[in-house]
Formats: sequence, C-alpha cells, structure tokens
Amino acid sequence: MQCISSLKTQNLDGQALNELIAPSPPYAALIFDCDGTLANTLPVHCQIWMAAFRKFGAEVPEAWYYERTGLPAAELIAAFNQSFGYTIDENTLDAERQKHFAELIHQVQEVDAVAAIARANSGKVPMAVASNGQKSIVEPTVEAIGLRSLFHTIVTLDDVSVGKPAPDLFLLAAERMGVEPHGCIVYEDSDTGLEAARRAGMRWVDVRVLWRES
Repeated sequence: MQCISSLKTQNLDGQALNELIAPSPPYAALIFDCDGTLANTLPVHCQIWMAAFRKFGAEVPEAWYYERTGLPAAELIAAFNQSFGYTIDENTLDAERQKHFAELIHQVQEVDAVAAIARANSGKVPMAVASNGQKSIVEPTVEAIGLRSLFHTIVTLDDVSVGKPAPDLFLLAAERMGVEPHGCIVYEDSDTGLEAARRAGMRWVDVRVLWRES
C-alpha cells in the first residue's frame, strides 16, 4: 500500500513539507528507517566498511558494497566471505567496524526532507525508528543528527529475531507506540524495507523518489 502525497506541497502548522513524501492522512503513527532515510549515512558507512575490511587485508569493491546496503552486518560479512573466498571472523570484523564508526559519526547528516516530516509531526502522532542495524549503531546515529527527542521508541535488529523483509521490526514499533499496524505510515529507502512494511500491513513512502526527482 503505497502512500505518496499529491503534487501540491502540504503544510503542517505552517511548515512546508516536500510534496513528494508528505504523509497522506489519516494516520495514527509514523515509522522511519534510519540509514538512507532519516540519516545520510551511506558515504560514512562505506568508508567504515572499507577501512574495517582493509585491516584484514581485504578490499571491498564499491559497486559490490552499494548493491548490498541495508543488509545486517552479519549477512554482509558472510556475503563478502562467500563472494571473495575469505574467512574473516564476523565478530572481530564487526568490532573493527564499530570502532571506525565512533570516529566518523560526526560526519553523518540528516536527510533534510525526511527530517522535516518528523519535526512537523512531533507531538502530534507517536513516531518510531525501526532499523535493520544494531542498537550500538542506530541509537548514536539518531542522536548525532539531533532527532532522538522526536521518537517514542527506536527498534533495532537487537530487539527482534529476524530483520527486514520480515515485518517484525515494524510490528514491534507499532506495539510499543500503542497503535494498530494499519494506522502506521513507514518511511523507507530500500525494497527490503518496503516489503517489510507491506507484510506488516502498513502504508509506506519510498523516499528514493527524492533522488529520482532531483
């Protein structure tokens, strides 16, 4: 169930919202993915992964990485090992990645048009972040872009047994906010995330429309 607004710029309490992604009422809650949706983390995460793999003598092809953005860390490491014949230990590599993340997190910026949606709805409906990332990465990211206070809850891969495209993250976010899934609109930037929203019975906005129209 796609939820893309009409082509007229919508306005909420005097704040202009991007016409392509403004939520269409009625809705009871909003749920935002983190990486690539609320936060422009892709350039930083690319640097982090490449630096971490380099510690083990491995080079990550940029094109290969960009095709797999959104994968949980464990899955990405396993895919790399399988694709290129390495046997790098997942936990050791992930610890190296998180160390680099702490050094570069200050470079992360918000996605302006999406952050504007969150700010405009703050205090009006409950909102959540639901991400396939780990809590140790997602929480500091939302803090770094200055949006943590807007959200009722943050749900990460640490909170569920299976991530997107399963609906578990979004369903747990709805449960924590005390709203029915059908009353939620999800903001996402990946096919995997949109499939999770569909399975959860939620409407959705594909924020990639912003890049396609730019």
